Amino acid sequence: MVTLKDVVSAFEIFAPSVYQESYDNSGIQIGSYDKEIKSVLICLEVTEEVMNEAIDLRVDLIVCHHPLIFKGIKSLTGRNEIERCIVKAIQNSIAIYSCHTNLDSVSNGVSMKLADKLMLKDKRILSKTNSNLIKLSVFVPATHQEIVRDSLFTAGAGAIGAYDNCSFTAEGIGSFRPGADSKPYVGEVGVLHQEREVKIEVIFPIHLKKAVLDAMTASHPYEEIAFDLLVLENQNNNIGFGAIGSLQEPVDTTCFLDTIKSVFGCKYLKHTKLTRNSISKVAVCGGSGSFLVKMP
Repeated sequence: MVTLKDVVSAFEIFAPSVYQESYDNSGIQIGSYDKEIKSVLICLEVTEEVMNEAIDLRVDLIVCHHPLIFKGIKSLTGRNEIERCIVKAIQNSIAIYSCHTNLDSVSNGVSMKLADKLMLKDKRILSKTNSNLIKLSVFVPATHQEIVRDSLFTAGAGAIGAYDNCSFTAEGIGSFRPGADSKPYVGEVGVLHQEREVKIEVIFPIHLKKAVLDAMTASHPYEEIAFDLLVLENQNNNIGFGAIGSLQEPVDTTCFLDTIKSVFGCKYLKHTKLTRNSISKVAVCGGSGSFLVKMP
C-alpha cells in the first residue's frame, strides 16, 4: 500500500521542503500521512475546475505547484474559490500536496528543466543560495575513524561539487573522566583518561542533517559523542534560483523567439523591445524571476 507519507518522502528526496522560501507554504495542504494513495492528479494550481475534475476521476491526491493554502484561513464559508476547494477536498477525501519554491530551487528542478528544453549547454544555477550547508566536526577514537567516516559518506555527507567522500582528519589527544552513572567504551569510572582521537570534518546539505547525525550516532563507539555543527556561508552549487547556459551556436533573435513558442507550445510570447540581432547566452527562471534580472 502506498500512503501519502510515501509520496511526500519521495518528494523530500528530490526537492526537500527545507529549501522553500520563507514566505512559501509547500508541503501537505490537506490530508493525513497514513491516507492510502492509489491515484494522483498533477496541476499547476488548484482551481475549482481542477477540483471538480479530481472529484469526477475519484483521485486520492492532487499534487500542485502553487500552494492552495498560501495565507492563513480563518473560516471556511465557501465565500471564495480557495475556501470552496478546501471544503470539496475534505468532503471528497482528496489530499493536496504542494511542491513550490523548493522545486524551483533544486539543481534539477523547474528552471533546469526549462534550460534542458531549450538545449542549453554549460548550464549552471543563476543565483546560488548560501547558509544551507553544514559542517560536522566529530571526535572519534582512532580505532573507529574509518567506520564512522564511511557511515557519514553513506548518509550523504562529504559531497562538494563533482567530488564525493570529501573529509578532513586531524589527530590529537582527547581527555575525559567517566562519571558514576557512565558506561565508558574506554577508561574507568572516576579516573581521568586520555585517548588518541581524530577529528573528522565533513560538509553536507541541511536537509541531510538527521540522516548524517543518525549515521554518526549508530557508528560511533562512545556513549557521549563530542561533535560540533556549524552553518556555513558557503554557496551551495546545487541550490538556487534560475538557470543560465549557452545555445549550441548563436541564433537570430526572432528565430529564437519562434523556437521558444514552439518548444513550450506558446501561441503568443510577450517580450521587451529587441536590442540585439542574435542570441547566444540564455537565462531562464520558473516563477516571476524579477530579482534575477541584474544577476551577472
